[in-house]
Amino acid sequence: MIIMAPVLLILLGATEILQADLLPDDKISLLPPVNFTIKVTGLAQVLLRWEPNPDQEQRNVNLEYQVKIHAPKEDDYETRITESKCVTILHKGFSASVRTILQNDHSLLASSWASAELHAPPGSPGTSVVNLTCTTNTTADNYSHLRPYQVSLHCTWLVGTDAPEDTQYFLYYRYGSRTEECQEYSKDSMGRNIACWFPRTFIHSRGRDWLAVLVNGSSKHSAIKPFDELFALHAIGKDEHKPLRQWFLIVLMATICFILLILLLICRICHLWIKLFPPIPAPKSNIKDLFVTANYEKAGSVETEIEVISYIEKPGVETLEDSVF
Repeated sequence: MIIMAPVLLILLGATEILQADLLPDDKISLLPPVNFTIKVTGLAQVLLRWEPNPDQEQRNVNLEYQVKIHAPKEDDYETRITESKCVTILHKGFSASVRTILQNDHSLLASSWASAELHAPPGSPGTSVVNLTCTTNTTADNYSHLRPYQVSLHCTWLVGTDAPEDTQYFLYYRYGSRTEECQEYSKDSMGRNIACWFPRTFIHSRGRDWLAVLVNGSSKHSAIKPFDELFALHAIGKDEHKPLRQWFLIVLMATICFILLILLLICRICHLWIKLFPPIPAPKSNIKDLFVTANYEKAGSVETEIEVISYIEKPGVETLEDSVF
């Protein structure tokens, strides 16, 4: 036992040394990424891209990156790759930062930040649309087997308070990788577009992607500031209509099931009623016969009394008459 103690101490010391060699040195210097850029790749969509610092010391460690979104809405996340897609509105501008990080069980090591920015698009204040709202409507498409439900899109807005009278607005939407421009507008009394209608779209009725909508404009007197918005499909005013054939089958099956259920209930109720209240056997003499028998006996009794009385009185009369003669 005394000999084993030094051996155990030596093994523990060797394990600590080995773990120390495997762990990254706390004094390692992390350098920020380089060539950090922000590129607009679609409506309300940007691509953030950077490269590892070529002067970064490599010690067989897995470096990660921390991305921080500053505008238009703060966000913070980590990634192992050197690019990141972000879906966000852009009419307020966009800015973000990225840095190199190294995490272990003891601490978090981080480099300085590398930043990039997209300025807000040009335009005069008060010229962009306000109160932009969009709704979808899902209807049956009996002519398409691949997409039995067709989604339409309807958007409305108000003219900017400082927009010139000759301002004209134009609407675009993006869903997934598809972008479309509106072709059917509704106008106000001054001929300005204030609503848009897409009878058919590429929007998936069960999709989870964001719906991005952009309204920009033009005028001879002022630069019109664009306005974009993101909509979650599950949060928009949707009315789904089943194909007529499916509705007919559903109604037919429901009717059949309802009729069968009613018949089953009737049978069960009748069977249960018979069990609970079995029929009572009829007596040999019913109440009517009882009344008839009673009346007959009463009548017979009266006749007997009359006959007796008559029998007694009649001989008396005859004797009296005999006496006279």
